[in-house]
Amino acid sequence: MSEANKNWIKVCTLDEIPPSQARTVKAGDTIIAVFRLTDNRVKAVENRCPHKQGPLAEGIISGDDILCPLHNWRIHLDDGKVAAPDEGCVKTYPVKVEDGQVLLSLD
Repeated sequence: MSEANKNWIKVCTLDEIPPSQARTVKAGDTIIAVFRLTDNRVKAVENRCPHKQGPLAEGIISGDDILCPLHNWRIHLDDGKVAAPDEGCVKTYPVKVEDGQVLLSLD
């Protein structure tokens, strides 16, 4: 689906997420972790590690990855894939910043 056809919802302002931190948003029964990287890019993934369901928003950001707070599994924020030698994947969500507003698409 093209970016223009996505349904974007405002989840917060960029200032509400400190650099190298995250916040969570609830969409139905799903909790989504929204991360602000050191260069102000924003990424969003389902807030649960595929290993033991650890809360990814409480993990440590390392470059474009998040380290699960339970067992340090490394998950790529761009595609949701777990780094080898571990295996698994989390759902990623399109996210963008416009005029200081963080917008998320569930499409």
